[in-house]
Amino acid sequence: MEWLLDYYNYRIVGQYLDQLAYGFGQTLFAAGLSLILSITIGLVLALMRLSKHGIFWRPVSAYIEFIRATPLLVQIYIIYYGLPSLFPSTARWNELWPGIIALSLHTAAYMAEIIRAGIVSVPKGQIEGAKSVGMTYTQRLRYIILPQAFANVLPPLLGQTAVLVKDTSLLSIITVFEIMSAGLLINSERVKPNESFLTIAACYLVIYVALLGLSHLIKTYLAGPAWNAKR
Repeated sequence: MEWLLDYYNYRIVGQYLDQLAYGFGQTLFAAGLSLILSITIGLVLALMRLSKHGIFWRPVSAYIEFIRATPLLVQIYIIYYGLPSLFPSTARWNELWPGIIALSLHTAAYMAEIIRAGIVSVPKGQIEGAKSVGMTYTQRLRYIILPQAFANVLPPLLGQTAVLVKDTSLLSIITVFEIMSAGLLINSERVKPNESFLTIAACYLVIYVALLGLSHLIKTYLAGPAWNAKR
């Protein structure tokens, strides 16, 4: 194993396990919370986007186009420096929270389009059938539309989640200590790019594999008899 030390000195990485573990945890926390918020906001935006009333869909359409047209890096800076100007009390916040807000608002625009596509994919006959048996709009969403919509767009949702996890690396520019920052710390103190960036890549790969497994479990559950019995 000594020959491996010339290419990847795992002993040096071992000396930074505490920082790597903390950064890994921060990445998971930021990505997890941003995912929950972005799906929630994205669902609301998708429903507004599908509205026939311009007062609802026009602002949402403009918001989505703005997010698509501007880099996430710029959006992070806008939130990080602009939020304290609008709400002075937020100046005392930890840097992680503006980062999570920026990630959530950015990803929500893409989640909205994915969810909207899923809702549109639900057969209209099922929706009309739900109306005919007296289901309210909320009941149709809960029992008919949203379960099928999310099942139909699970692969793109997973893809966007993977993008969100990788986007957390940009939070290092506002001094959030996450897995990218931990790798940069190793490189700055030891000048070991292989140990730094290969370790970072491995951490992101672990998260992605976990997401694939979770996606498979959700897909199996949605296709299973337990879920079908509820429907």
